[in-house]
Amino acid sequence: MRVKDPRIVAALPELGVELRPGTSLAELTSLGIGGTTDLLRITKHDAIPELLNLLDSEAVPYKFLGGGSNLLVGDHELPWLVLQLVSPDPDIVLEGRFAQVDAAADLGRTVTFCAKNDLGGMEGLIGVPGTVGGALRMNAGAYGMQIGSYVRQVKLYRAARRRLETLEGDQISFEYRHTSFAPDDMMLAVKLELPSKPYREIIKGIRICNEKRRASQPLGQKSAGCIFKNPPGASAGRMIDELGLKGLHVGDARVSDRHANFFVNAGKASAKDMLTLIADVRERVQKSFGVILDHEVVVWNA
Repeated sequence: MRVKDPRIVAALPELGVELRPGTSLAELTSLGIGGTTDLLRITKHDAIPELLNLLDSEAVPYKFLGGGSNLLVGDHELPWLVLQLVSPDPDIVLEGRFAQVDAAADLGRTVTFCAKNDLGGMEGLIGVPGTVGGALRMNAGAYGMQIGSYVRQVKLYRAARRRLETLEGDQISFEYRHTSFAPDDMMLAVKLELPSKPYREIIKGIRICNEKRRASQPLGQKSAGCIFKNPPGASAGRMIDELGLKGLHVGDARVSDRHANFFVNAGKASAKDMLTLIADVRERVQKSFGVILDHEVVVWNA
């Protein structure tokens, strides 16, 4: 989709919004898959309601993009604009054991920045790609921890009410790879309360997590992390592996040889290729184990 309305184009600079025409989403997602659309990069949180009211008044559809690390986007020209926050400088401010973090801040850099200031707890998230906002939306976690445990406050744009809001941590439900945020809510910032911990101990934990990831995940390849959520008491990757599906492919979309719940773009995979592979694996697991796997990857299917 293209921004053609002259009234919208003229208003963008005043709202602190940069227009990047014809942006390829393949270049902004860790899977390297996705069609093209106009990208609006937002620098001012306070301008978001006015911007979205303007787009709504002209019936212009849009989606919010974070770091693009848990996302499969449709092919070709996309039928909506993409909005993305620009991370301010600084994007992390510490006050004692509290970290005020912009949603556009890189997750891994946030973990290491806090570690250098003797704040731990998030070691398991090291190596998880994407932004803090994306981790917050899906309650990202690994190796026995999840980010929701440390959330004390969230600033967001609540689309249903067309306004900026601040929620306290106890107003938000955090579950396994799921939160109570609405799909069209836009994460803006989060306050985390982290445990004090010596830097050397945090680094030791980070190294252990990095070693585990290097041993079990296809690092360096284009992927969106785990494709499916683990069903209660079971492992999606183990079931896929037991069916001998590692290496199964549709075009360049391939089940990783290293971790069966990671599907990789081994070359020039299309969204159609990846969706076909996902559906095939899901059907095989259901037939063999009687388990219907739920997507962990978010699909923006045009």
